[in-house]
Amino acid sequence: DMVGQLKRCVCAGLPPSEMHEKHRSSLAAPLPPHRRAVVIPLLDQEQGVVISVLLVGCKPLSDQDEQHLNTLEKHPHNTLLRPDPTDYCDLDRKILQLCGELYDLDATTLQLKVINYLQQQTQSQCCCLLLVSEDNHQLFCQVVGDKVLEEEISFPLMFGRFGQVVEKKKSITLQDVTAEERRQLSSMLGSEVSSLLCVPVVSRATGQVVALACAFNKQGGQRHTEVDEHKIQHCFCYTSTVLTSTLAFQKEQKLKVECQALLQVAKNLFTHLDDVSVLLQEIIVEARNLSDAEICSVFLLDQVSHELVAKVFDGGVVSDDEKEFRIPADQGIAGHVAMTGQILNIKDAYSHPLFYRGVDDSTGFRTRNILCFPIKDENNEVIGVAELVNKTNGPWFNRFDEDLATAFSIYCGISIAHSLLYKKVHEAQFRSHLANEMMMYHMKVSAEEVAQLLVTGLEPVEEIHPLFAEFTYTPRSLPDDNTPMGILSMFEDMGFINAYKIDLHTLARFCLMVKKGYRDPPYHNWTHAFSVSHFCYLLYKNLGLANYLENIEIFALFVSCMCHDLDHRGTNNSFQVASQSVLAALYSSEGSVMERHHFAQAIAILNTHGCNIFDKFSRKDYQRMLDLMRDIILATDLAHHLRIFPDLQRMADAGYNPKNQTHRSLLLCLLMTSCDLSDQTKGWKTTRKIAELIYKEFFSQGDLEKAMGNRPSEMMDREKAYIPELQISFMEHIAMPIYKLLSELLPGATELYERVATNRVQWTKVSHKFSVRGLPSNNSLDFLDEEYELLQSQGALGDDSHCDDTHCLNGCLDEGGGGRGL
Repeated sequence: DMVGQLKRCVCAGLPPSEMHEKHRSSLAAPLPPHRRAVVIPLLDQEQGVVISVLLVGCKPLSDQDEQHLNTLEKHPHNTLLRPDPTDYCDLDRKILQLCGELYDLDATTLQLKVINYLQQQTQSQCCCLLLVSEDNHQLFCQVVGDKVLEEEISFPLMFGRFGQVVEKKKSITLQDVTAEERRQLSSMLGSEVSSLLCVPVVSRATGQVVALACAFNKQGGQRHTEVDEHKIQHCFCYTSTVLTSTLAFQKEQKLKVECQALLQVAKNLFTHLDDVSVLLQEIIVEARNLSDAEICSVFLLDQVSHELVAKVFDGGVVSDDEKEFRIPADQGIAGHVAMTGQILNIKDAYSHPLFYRGVDDSTGFRTRNILCFPIKDENNEVIGVAELVNKTNGPWFNRFDEDLATAFSIYCGISIAHSLLYKKVHEAQFRSHLANEMMMYHMKVSAEEVAQLLVTGLEPVEEIHPLFAEFTYTPRSLPDDNTPMGILSMFEDMGFINAYKIDLHTLARFCLMVKKGYRDPPYHNWTHAFSVSHFCYLLYKNLGLANYLENIEIFALFVSCMCHDLDHRGTNNSFQVASQSVLAALYSSEGSVMERHHFAQAIAILNTHGCNIFDKFSRKDYQRMLDLMRDIILATDLAHHLRIFPDLQRMADAGYNPKNQTHRSLLLCLLMTSCDLSDQTKGWKTTRKIAELIYKEFFSQGDLEKAMGNRPSEMMDREKAYIPELQISFMEHIAMPIYKLLSELLPGATELYERVATNRVQWTKVSHKFSVRGLPSNNSLDFLDEEYELLQSQGALGDDSHCDDTHCLNGCLDEGGGGRGL
């Protein structure tokens, strides 16, 4: 009772049961009248607790006796509180030894040494330091016992007894913590916690708690005592300054690394300005890596529709059939950040009023925390929002993540703004140039032109010419005005009009539009396109293509032949790139510049009102038709043919399988190439006349290259080109292997290979004659004129059936890969 009341008591004796036997005679009740028992609690004035009780048996007390007892109280009190001098000296020796070992710049190594010391002094199974974050919102642990954690453990400090320790700077034991905190500690240790002593570590410089020193499971199953607490406090009186300094150094090192990372990020971002989608993907990757987030999303602000648009996602939210994901700019967490321009750090997503749980409920994903920050341009205007989800190495995103995100957003804003501006300016410029060129060159097909073409109905191919469906027929002999009807007649004879329910007026308008889509260079013009299309018709009629390809593939091949050189400018791919033309700017990154432009023009015509001959197709067939046309037209690039030639040869050796999709695709490419070179299968007169116009086009390009200060290739230089040798090389390395391969796959094509071989012999003879006589001048085209007159005077030209000299030209591939020849 006296201990509880914290005051001195004089009585007639104490209960014998509360006393040792040897003290009962002097203190046990009842005492004689001349004897009294005095109970004196000894207090620790600082702590306000009783540390001992002094029992005195004496005669009734006088005033002087009371004074003597007051003096007597102080001596045992001071003696009890004073540590054993021997222990004190030993503790100082050990702490000095520890301080001498704390020379490491690495905070984890320093913690290992301090923790090992604490474990020995407190006789604990395990000790650790829970470091307090700068914002005092979380604790994080890097070392437990003698083990450095691969990934630091952190947990919130806002609630629970650990938060009270930081706030009140008072130690706690296991009895003071909650069940949840005990569970977290057991999980961190990997074993059950049976005893705990948690002591605050106070910085001597700031007076703030910088860490919590925790000792777990005292050996022998005992509880930690005040002596253990004193030893921990004594340790950090000398080591807290070293600890805080090392942690500060470690923070500076981390900041240095992050600054270097930001510089690398800036470099990575500013090298992707030409493609905003690639740039956004790079931003997502860098933001996730910098912040240790599980998922990152980037939204761009569409000022027109007032929506946030996501084209690239990390984690795959947009479905395959969607190109982008849009949300209102004033809704949700991202919308709030976009409107306010302020960073938003949400520690518990489900408790936040702006968070929508529907996506998590439908996908099973668990959103724990979110860091959402605005992306601004150089005018401090919000142009986008980035959203980081789920901190992977902590309970939530901390102040350091916020600062890092703010710095990172500056680079993002500048790079995105410049990328969008770059794309907008260049695309507007390129497409403006193309639109102007199209408007200046092309004219709309009138209803009168369509009506005039169809006024007499479709003309049977036999009426065009009796040999129209024979390989011996020269399509260039057909007058230019009659070629549109020739195309319509071939459509009808091949059965495409009925099979695909093509409207005749639509087909006529399409044919006239394609015809007008060709410019008038010496070779790559409508006459060439008609000849290539006619050869496709000949393959269908004479070689039974229906046995090798599906009908839609034959249809795609024929239409591709019509469109394969649309809007050709008389120059090849290499020239487009070297001259940095508008076409090169649009298509050079994908390769095959001219071929991609030809396909784009074909699509533009199909999209013109009244010209879509595929409008009755199903969605699936329509997409397949466009894919086939793209692949077939791209196959006219000589570089493409040279790449796939080994595959063609292997297919021929193994045997063609019409059920094999790869075989059919390869055959389509080969057929397109053979159609493009089809004039080489005609008579010598046609081949020779074609060479004249081909080299006129080549030499025109060579003249342009010279004007640009570049050196043209030999075949493009009118002063250096020796046409016979160039033609021989072209036929030996390109044309003859193509038709040889075609004859192996389609036996009926043997006569085509033989005619090409015959023309090659003729070029050999011409080359031999002029190597003896010499060329007539430095202009290579003069050679062709003199050679023609010489052979004509000798009667050596022969006659190409149905050939008009003014139209007798021959076809060739675009020289896209730097090869020699036509």
